[in-house]
Amino acid sequence: MRFDKKSLTSLIIIFAVLLAIVGVKVFNGDVDDNKPASLKIPNNDGQLAVHFFDVGQGDSEFIELPNGQCMLIDASVSSYGDKIVETIEGHGYTEIDYLVATHPHADHIGGMTDVVESFEIGEIYMPKVSSTSKTFEGLLTAISDKGLHINTAGSGKTIYSDSEVQIDILAPVSESYDDTNNYSVVVKITYGSNSFLFTGDAEELSENEMLDSCYDELSADVLKVGHHGSNTSSSDAFLQAVNPEYAVISCGAGNSYGHPHSETITKLKNMGIEYYRTDINGTVTISCAGNGDYDIECDNELDN
Repeated sequence: MRFDKKSLTSLIIIFAVLLAIVGVKVFNGDVDDNKPASLKIPNNDGQLAVHFFDVGQGDSEFIELPNGQCMLIDASVSSYGDKIVETIEGHGYTEIDYLVATHPHADHIGGMTDVVESFEIGEIYMPKVSSTSKTFEGLLTAISDKGLHINTAGSGKTIYSDSEVQIDILAPVSESYDDTNNYSVVVKITYGSNSFLFTGDAEELSENEMLDSCYDELSADVLKVGHHGSNTSSSDAFLQAVNPEYAVISCGAGNSYGHPHSETITKLKNMGIEYYRTDINGTVTISCAGNGDYDIECDNELDN
């Protein structure tokens, strides 16, 4: 069949209009249940799951919340950025609702530029401290390029709250420190009768400030041990206040810092705290349903 020039032009116009209509439906996320694609979040069946990623000598914790939202605390060094992105995508997420950079050291924010560039980002929390490193500058550029806003993290702020889940910031308490580690954002997540405390690289000075300012809020069942198990963190008084049942140490195998230090391991053992190490156990996942019980899975089911 042949078309004259006028008829062909008309067909092209009709095709363009149809394509535009289909395109609008695709990008608006119109599907069978008429919900935008951005609202299609995983169904966690009332579970809160915390993945302590095995990311070498660095920190990165990915939290799946019971309401289907998610949170990422830190993203290790830059070489792990792709792995972190792929793992989160593998859990079914296209958006990170809450992103926390505890402090601007490369072993905590190195992979975060990849994260910001790869996902839709909700709220970002960072302490009020800067760095001249290329890693930090690259992260700020990625945040700026997407038109995102940074919330200043500080003690007393709440990231999220509903009838079952509470996410609070307990530190930093002061506005300035000599050691960047003490700017670390400390986050507590409470879900019913379950609780987790994430301490970044907060050292004894920050721990003491929390003991003075929010002692009653420190108690938690699961502790992400401060500063990769260094002896500059995890003071006796702080561990006694938290009084965790479980602890997780994020560190790299054979790291040059000797983390975790023997003093910290001895304290955990003396207090009867069951602990896991990412250098030995790989990624550690601790799940709960708000009823006080925990399910713990490790990549490597080995004795510590």
